[in-house]
Amino acid sequence: MSTVPRDVNSTLPGDPPPGGRRAMAVWGIGVSVYFVAVIFRTSLGVAGLDAADRFHVNASALSTFSILQLLVYAGMQIPVGLLVDRLGTKKVLAIGVVLFTAGQLGFAFSPSYGTALASRALLGCGDAMTFISVLRLGSRWFPARRGPMVAQLAGLVGMAGNLVSTLVLARLLHGVGWTAAFAGSALAGVVVLVLLLLFLKDHPEGHEPEPFPHRGAAYVRRQIAASWREPGTRLGLWVHFTTQFPAMVFLLLWGLPFLVEAQGLTRATAGELLTLVVLCNMVVGLVYGQIVARHHEARLPLALGTVGTTAVMWAAMLAWPGDRAPMWLLVVVCAVLGACGPASMLGFDFARPANPPERQGTASGITNMGGFVASMTTLFAIGVLLDATGDDYTIAFSFVFVLQALGVSQILRLRSRAARRERERLVASRVETVHVPA
Repeated sequence: MSTVPRDVNSTLPGDPPPGGRRAMAVWGIGVSVYFVAVIFRTSLGVAGLDAADRFHVNASALSTFSILQLLVYAGMQIPVGLLVDRLGTKKVLAIGVVLFTAGQLGFAFSPSYGTALASRALLGCGDAMTFISVLRLGSRWFPARRGPMVAQLAGLVGMAGNLVSTLVLARLLHGVGWTAAFAGSALAGVVVLVLLLLFLKDHPEGHEPEPFPHRGAAYVRRQIAASWREPGTRLGLWVHFTTQFPAMVFLLLWGLPFLVEAQGLTRATAGELLTLVVLCNMVVGLVYGQIVARHHEARLPLALGTVGTTAVMWAAMLAWPGDRAPMWLLVVVCAVLGACGPASMLGFDFARPANPPERQGTASGITNMGGFVASMTTLFAIGVLLDATGDDYTIAFSFVFVLQALGVSQILRLRSRAARRERERLVASRVETVHVPA
């Protein structure tokens, strides 16, 4: 029996993506879009007190900015996942850039609370299209074994965007004023849009995905239902739900007011503590990515360990005798909050192996809803509790424990089913690999 030698530069169906420098360059463009989206998303975190003065609103109304933004973001996750599966990364990212840039620009010139709300909603809609697209881009350009590290690196770059908003945008805001700071930052959206249109490609040559069936609502429902039926998808959602929201709430809106109004710190010192959260997030992200890449079974212990440590330190901060916690404790709390983002990325490491390539976008969308639903709920609850208790941050911030308890109970309920199903899929894939048809 003769064989035809294979061209070393050719690809066969089922070959893993190549990775390498070109993959890093293309993926880097996609991640730069996510970087800018996070700058815009978190810009209100350093402008919360300024926004309250500018639009003459109380705590509940101020929290509505972030709640609406996250409501739109969370509500868009499944539609965006379906769009990414159908249209590809480049088109969805391009739409996202246009929307979140328009939202940031509109926020800069908003003359009233209502128009500012509409701008944040538009920003949230565009922001919703970025992260899932970046995850899909990584899975198309890198081998599956690189998945955990690639996802953690994307999260790290996102936190770098948070760092920019904490350091650079905060200084611009108090240097050149509201309109100039927000309008100037919107130019970054124009830059990444140009890069995206010129250089980004959805996949390497020879690794084209299967054509997305042009079917109606029935197919969409089946796609969502099939993803949801996988225990790994649901476990990923609850891991994301339980781990992400304490840090998100702290960075997105309530951290700065809490540190200034309840802890008596200056804005500069509070800003340094928020920066610490971001820096720790970046460091822990690299560590978690390396651990999971080498020891896949470490996913759940890392996630639950992060939740437990966060709960303990959060309780210590709120229960400290006297009006204010000592600086060393605030530093430790912020360092621990830095692990919440990397822990939330572990949710995708449960959903990804549970779903075939044609459902990756949908499954990632379902998973990504978790933390943002929890964050949105907590932002709203804290605002309401602050107004109801006369700005008692101890009572308001205690709401965090309610959602942590809910999330942990669901993680423990689903972990065995997800592990069993993942083993079944692994065995099936090995059988397919060794089977040679006659």
